[in-house]
Amino acid sequence: MKELKEKCKIAVVQAAPILFNKDECVKKVIDYIEESASKGSELIVFPELFIPGYPYGMTFGFTVGSRKELGRVDWKRYYDNSIVIPGKETDAIAEVVKKYKVYVSIGVSERDLETATLYNSNIIFSPEGEIVSVHRKLKPTGSERVVWGDANKYYFPVCDTPWGNIGSLICWESYMPLARVALYEKGITIYISPNTNDNKEWQDTIKHIAIEGHCYFINCDMYFTKDDYPKDLLSKEEIDRLDNIVCRGGSCIVDPYGHYETEPVWDREEIIYAELDMNKVPMSRMEFDVCGHYSRPDVLQLKVDDK
Repeated sequence: MKELKEKCKIAVVQAAPILFNKDECVKKVIDYIEESASKGSELIVFPELFIPGYPYGMTFGFTVGSRKELGRVDWKRYYDNSIVIPGKETDAIAEVVKKYKVYVSIGVSERDLETATLYNSNIIFSPEGEIVSVHRKLKPTGSERVVWGDANKYYFPVCDTPWGNIGSLICWESYMPLARVALYEKGITIYISPNTNDNKEWQDTIKHIAIEGHCYFINCDMYFTKDDYPKDLLSKEEIDRLDNIVCRGGSCIVDPYGHYETEPVWDREEIIYAELDMNKVPMSRMEFDVCGHYSRPDVLQLKVDDK
């Protein structure tokens, strides 16, 4: 276990990916890491599927019982711009991470070379440039299931940091009570939530989770518009039907008492900077520790099959 620090300087990146273009996404990631690190950030967090973006509103030609060939073409383009872990894209990010000696969390579309299955994954890099956590989304939500597969490994990983154990659940995984408990049981102090969820109810959810787990909740969302989609997608009619602002963002940080450490940011790209007081985590657990003295393990237990 690493020696603990009382303060964590964090940067939460709310930004638009370069949709369907992994190389340009990597360049943007590197630029944001350099900018955030230059301002003293030690932990830098990016949204869900930042490489190569979240294809909101697209069906890829799927309807019940049938597929359209034109949809396969757009899907193959997304597939080609999804990344292998580890691979040249993660190597490029690792170099800049190592240069600035920071922790970085980033959401990606992961491509399995052997099966051709895509996974909605979140990676955490250590300051040494090592990938210390890969978490695949357990259950893609709604029509996401026709693009990404269910996680088949990497269940609830956490990484040991100077601020305690850090873990992530991706977007609506946070609505899965037992998944949250699986992280709480590993003693997380910082709960990272890469997501594409700008509805108002989500803000209530994240406050509840921060109180429930008595941990910092890092809500990292994207901001992007209809103009961010490639102009030559074959699914152009689907894109044309979208609102101009596709995802409003709403990124913020909630402290272990359920209060906004930083207020939600809407309708723009922005790096949110904060200094987290890690003493708040154990102090908040004085009368309620969800997997400790308040848990009644003689009555209630969670079994995680992580084989």
